[in-house]
Amino acid sequence: MGDEIQPRNWRWSKHDFFPGDSFQNWSAYRSALSQTFTRLKDRVASRSEDADEIVELRKESENEMKRCLSWWDLTWFGFGSVIGAGIFVLTGQEAHEHAGPAIVLSYVASGISAMLSVFCYTEFAVEIPVAGGSFAYIRVELGDFAAFITAGNIILGSIAGSAAVARAWTSYFTTLLNRHPNSLRIHTNLIDGFNLLDPIAVAILAITSIIAISSTRRTSYFNWIASAVNMVVISFVIIAGLAHANTSNLTPFAPHGAKGIFVAAAIVYFAYGGFDNIATMAEETKNPSKDIPLGLLGSMSIITVIYCLMALSLSMMQKYTDIDPNAAYSVAFQRVGMKWAKYLVALGALKGMTTVLLAGAIGQARYATHIARVHMIPPWFSLVHPKTGTPINATLLIRLASACIAFFSSLDVLASLLSISGLLISMMMAVALLVWRYYVRGITPRTNLLKLTFFLLVIIVSSVGTSAYWGLNPNGWLGYTVTAPLWFLATLAISVLLPQDRTPKVWGVPLVPWFPSLSVVINVFLMGSLGAQAFIRFGICTVVMLIYYIFFGLHATYDMAHQPKKPTTSRILEEDIGSARA
Repeated sequence: MGDEIQPRNWRWSKHDFFPGDSFQNWSAYRSALSQTFTRLKDRVASRSEDADEIVELRKESENEMKRCLSWWDLTWFGFGSVIGAGIFVLTGQEAHEHAGPAIVLSYVASGISAMLSVFCYTEFAVEIPVAGGSFAYIRVELGDFAAFITAGNIILGSIAGSAAVARAWTSYFTTLLNRHPNSLRIHTNLIDGFNLLDPIAVAILAITSIIAISSTRRTSYFNWIASAVNMVVISFVIIAGLAHANTSNLTPFAPHGAKGIFVAAAIVYFAYGGFDNIATMAEETKNPSKDIPLGLLGSMSIITVIYCLMALSLSMMQKYTDIDPNAAYSVAFQRVGMKWAKYLVALGALKGMTTVLLAGAIGQARYATHIARVHMIPPWFSLVHPKTGTPINATLLIRLASACIAFFSSLDVLASLLSISGLLISMMMAVALLVWRYYVRGITPRTNLLKLTFFLLVIIVSSVGTSAYWGLNPNGWLGYTVTAPLWFLATLAISVLLPQDRTPKVWGVPLVPWFPSLSVVINVFLMGSLGAQAFIRFGICTVVMLIYYIFFGLHATYDMAHQPKKPTTSRILEEDIGSARA
């Protein structure tokens, strides 16, 4: 990375894990703890500069990631990141338990939410092309503490998401062998949901991690081939499924009503998870301003249509009460007389889930790399290997944790938990986009900032109110006469009363503030549709995150922020800023 940074051999020292002044000795650490409240106020109020994210923080990795990806690579990474366990497993699970044939509408609802989030990710990825994705964007606009909440949920989602896909991989592998989905798992006397141990899931996580670590370019080639094969299988599923359609299976269309549709929509949102991995590849993209919009928007538009067609074909092929929650498509083809097709479907599902794990290993590690660059987790995880150009340490961090979770936890336990994480991050991204457009430090008048803050609070509170009223009284309507107008008027006020102080130079979200504001209300609404058990698990994880932050992350990031800045001399990185703004 320029003349002032030279590749260094790997090492394992105290400084790589506890580099700040607060961790030099026990006396310094006790002093830091005594300043916790003051430092917390500092971190809540602090904002990063986009130039720091693009230039200064990348020096922490000591070596550059290799720019080797085009829009074509990113589009296929989009398919590889998204089409996997979600569509092949959650479709059957949620159609059977909550939505019935209306699972199609569940995919429409979650697809709309995902596309609105994709718009926000795309604008930020073009303007701030770094590996940190949503973490870096929120750190710039909403501050260090909000970025920590994002970081915690990113890591939680990365670990739980990979574990969930790996568990689903085992289910389809057993189907391919013509065995019961749980036949290769080890049965124990642990509590339900954690009593089936899965060594195969651990093995597939290890294999995909090794491939991802070896080379980003090599991983891209493998992803092309596997995703192309998967698309052939998906085309077969849609065509063959509709050829064996029985319209009587669509009755009753929504057996559990609107509540069942939105409960399923909140959970199958996980099926769209992974698109943010494309944004994390900005440092390895040849031309971020052109390639990222094409890769993100192109792949997600096609994926949304594919999901709806696949859900429709399953619902018309088999009565929702007869759908197998574990291997829905394979069993459905077997029951309509195409026994051989279940093996093709299982093979396609395996390929799809393998590419999800492969692309996930890349995207998740790049998130962790940038989080480590700001010392929220030890900076040892930010190092990029000088030969492979990949963040080996960050990859191992996520995948080892995923392997531990996948060994014990069932898919239904994981899916609802990581849906909350994904929806929360998407909501925060929409808020960050509004702040990005309407507030520029040193330019926006204080009165406009106060107005923006008030209107954003009204949008968020009205969205929470809508979600809460839905949860308490799904068949009611009176509460919406208060919350919906409040949301509309607050969004209208931003549109009419506040000028946009930042205009995208290359690509921007259309219909601002309406699209981001709609993203907020939809994401919060879908979060409210999840069960209490999911929020209990999420609350426990959040408490653990905050304890970690108070005792380590807060002081590490404070030390990082208050260390003397070195002059920037890296010609390469200065050119990166120029290309991002071009």
